[in-house]
Amino acid sequence: MHATGFAALSATAPLERFAFERRAPRPDDVVIDILYCGVCHTDLHMARNHGGFTTYPIVPGHEIIGRVRQVGAAVTRFKAGDVVGVGCMVDSCQHCQPCLKGWEQDCLEGATFSYGSTDRQDGSPTYGGYADAIVVRDRFVLSVPDGLDPAGAAPLLCAGITTWSPLRRWHVGKGSRVAVVGLGGLGHMALKLTKALGADVTLFTRSAGKEDDAFRLGADHVVLSSEPEQMKAVAGRFDLIVDTVPYDHDINPYMPTLAIEGVLVLVGYMGPLSHPVNAGAAVRGRRAISGSFIGGMRETQEMLDFCAAHRIVADIETIPIQNINEAYERMLKSDVKYRFVIDMASLTA
Repeated sequence: MHATGFAALSATAPLERFAFERRAPRPDDVVIDILYCGVCHTDLHMARNHGGFTTYPIVPGHEIIGRVRQVGAAVTRFKAGDVVGVGCMVDSCQHCQPCLKGWEQDCLEGATFSYGSTDRQDGSPTYGGYADAIVVRDRFVLSVPDGLDPAGAAPLLCAGITTWSPLRRWHVGKGSRVAVVGLGGLGHMALKLTKALGADVTLFTRSAGKEDDAFRLGADHVVLSSEPEQMKAVAGRFDLIVDTVPYDHDINPYMPTLAIEGVLVLVGYMGPLSHPVNAGAAVRGRRAISGSFIGGMRETQEMLDFCAAHRIVADIETIPIQNINEAYERMLKSDVKYRFVIDMASLTA
C-alpha cells in the first residue's frame, strides 16, 4: 500500500517528505486514514538516534488519531468511518504472561512498536504516524469515544496512558495525596487525570511562575522543590509521586516527602540516574521507587473512556507537518504548552 509521510533519513538530517510502502492489509487489519498525530520527545530521540539503535529511514509518530478506511474480513469491532486511535504499539505475541494480563507493552517476546520495529509476520519495518495512512492489527486499534476532540485526544495515546497507568496501579482516588514532578507534556496530563480521579494534587517544580498554569490544570498545591523550607513542610505527605522529568535528575529530595509505604514512580526517564539514591530514605518508612512504561490496550481504552466522561484532552498547539523540524527545536527548549499535534491534512499542501 502506497503511503506518504515525513521521515528522518539520518541522525543529522532534518525530517523531509518521504514516499514508502505499507504492508498489504491482512484479514485482521484495519486501514486508517490519519487525521492527527501528536509529537512526543521519543520521536525526536529516535529521529536523532539518541539511543544509538535507530534504523533509517524512520517515520516517527505514535499518538495517532484517524478514520477507518477499510477493515479486513475478520474484523468485527470497527467499520469504515469510525474514528479510532493507535498508540505506541501495533502488535505483541498475545500468549506470554504479560500479554495475557493486558500488559502488552511488557511482552516477553518484545512488543512491536508503531515505528522503529519489525513486523512479526513478514519482517517489514514499521513506520509511524507522520503519514497519511497506517495499517494496524485490530487488537491494537482503540475506539475514540464521541465528544473527544480528535486533535486534543492524540497525545492521550502516549502522554495520557503513561501517566494514567501508575495512577490506576496504585489505586488513586478520593483521599489519595499525589504529587507530580515536572510540568510538561506528561506532567500536565498527570495533573488533569489525578484531579479527575478525586485526589489531592501537588505539583513539584524547580521554577517559580508556573502556579497559574498548575492550578488551571488541576493542582491543589504547588511546591518549589528548590526551596528547602517548602520541601520540609510536605515531609511524609504523599502516597504517590509521579515523576515525569525526561532527563537524569536527583530523586533524593522527593523521597522524604513520601508517606509510609509511599511510592515514587518514574515515567519520564529511562536511563541511569547519576545521583546515588539514599537507601535510608526508602528503608525508613517502607518507601519504594518504581517505574511504569506506557500501558496495555485494555488500560488505554479505559483511559480514553474516562477522558471522554470527564472532558479531558491534552493542551495542544496544532502545526502543519512542514513545521516538524522547528517543532523539534522548540521542544528541546520546552517551548510548547504542552504538546504539539500535527494536522495531517497539511501533508497534501
